[in-house]
Order: sequence, then C-alpha cells, then structure tokens
Amino acid sequence: MSRKITHCILKKMKKKGEKIAAITSYNYLSTRLIDDVGIDFILVGDSLGMVELGYENTLPVTMEEVIHHLKAVTRAKPNAFVVGDMPFMSYQASVGDAIRNAGRLVKEGGAEGVKLEGGMRNADAIKGIVRASIPVVGHLGLTPQSLLQFGGYKIQGKDSFSVKRLLKDAKCLEDAGCCSIVIEGVPWEVAKEITEAVSIPTIGIGAGIYCDGQILVIQDMLGIYEKPLPRFVKMYDQIGERIKKAVAGYIKEVKDGTFPELKHSYSVEKKEKGKGRNESSRNAP
Repeated sequence: MSRKITHCILKKMKKKGEKIAAITSYNYLSTRLIDDVGIDFILVGDSLGMVELGYENTLPVTMEEVIHHLKAVTRAKPNAFVVGDMPFMSYQASVGDAIRNAGRLVKEGGAEGVKLEGGMRNADAIKGIVRASIPVVGHLGLTPQSLLQFGGYKIQGKDSFSVKRLLKDAKCLEDAGCCSIVIEGVPWEVAKEITEAVSIPTIGIGAGIYCDGQILVIQDMLGIYEKPLPRFVKMYDQIGERIKKAVAGYIKEVKDGTFPELKHSYSVEKKEKGKGRNESSRNAP
C-alpha cells in the first residue's frame, strides 16, 4: 500500500534531496489514474477556469467552482497531498474572509491544504489560516491572479530589484507559516536562489531545474488544451488528437451503419424465443 503524502513528508523529501512530482487534477477519474502511478502532490488549481470551464483567465473562478472540483478529486481518496486553490478575491479583502474561505475548501471540498498567491502583502492572511490549523502553499513570481496588474503573463524577477523582492517575499511566506511555495515564471537562477534560501519545498512551473519539485497542468502535458502553450510545458502525449481521431471513427461508423454490430447488441435467450408467438396463438379467439 502506498504511503499517504502530507505536507510534513514533502518537507522531508526536500531535506533528502528527493524531487517532488506535482500535477493539477480536476475530476475523479483523472485523479484515480495519476494517483495510481505515484504522484506526490495534486493541486485543484484555479486554472480549472481555463481548461475545464472555458474562461479566458482565472479571475472569474468562484469558491463554489473550486469546491465542486475538489469534491470530485477527494472522492478518489488519493495518496497524494491534495491542495485547493483560493480563487481571486477569496482572501484579498480581509483576514476573516481568507480564514473562512480556506475553511470551506477543507470542510466542504476535502482539501488537505490551500494555495494562495502573493508575498508579504498576504502574510497576515496566511498567518490566520495557519492559526486555523490549515496548511498553506504560497505562490510567487508570475501569479495569474495579478494578470491585470502585470499587464499580461510576464516573466518576473528579471532585474535586481524584483529579484530582491521575490527573495524577501519567499522568506516572508516561510516565516508566515507556509509549508511550501509554488514558483512560477521566473528565471532559473532566481528560483535556485529562492530554493536555497528557504527550508520549505519549492515547486516550480517555468522556474527551471533547481526547484525541489515541478508542477504542470494535466491538460497541457497531455496535449488536450489547444491554445498556445508556454515554453516551459513539455507534452508527454497528444491525447487531444487521439480523442479527435477516435470520435471521428465513431461518427463515420454510425453514419455508414457499421456500428453497432450484432456483437454489440443484446438478444433474447434461446429458450425464450417463440414464447410470444405460442402464447398469442393460444389466446386467440
């Protein structure tokens, strides 16, 4: 039986130099499949807004939508550490909002931790959530909920000032009680410096090879999401094209009458055949 991964085990993995494999998942079946092969960390990310719900970005995602997908994931009872993303404006307005909404992800969705974006400006919210006994994963660098402020999806940490800010934010997240930090869209040298500066695990996405672990969106790595992908994504399969090919084959066979065949159909058992005819003849006037 596989061990249940917790945030404590992830910290031990960092100390041992054991890499952490993380991935997003948004439904029961995908979770069963990826957990069976030994994933360490599952994020029910607000990226579900784009890859599951068709939004242009993550900003419209609601608490109810994250909870809905969290429930599907946690019903699979994965051995991986399951984290729920806190959507835009679920934690920014007040510490009270942050604690209540983090509690909802745990109580209603079954999350084992929550993730929120930003550094020092959200330290009080993080401390409050941690005081409520909920593990918190931080998120620095290219934080998608700051899309409007950044003016687009732009790489962060490209000058000395922003590098110093990121390092300060990382230490602040650690001091506030975060159990790990997602680092997104920063140069590998910066991610390496952050990883070496903190005692908690760093999970990279577009942040190079020196993070303690890596995370990708499952639709991206499987070739299902059809919009242009960032350069850091490696596609391990082209399942989107395979789905199209399979469905096109199904459509053709339905149209030309070659599906279903007799072997795909049910039939009356031999001993039942003829009963209807005999009974109707006996009952005839």
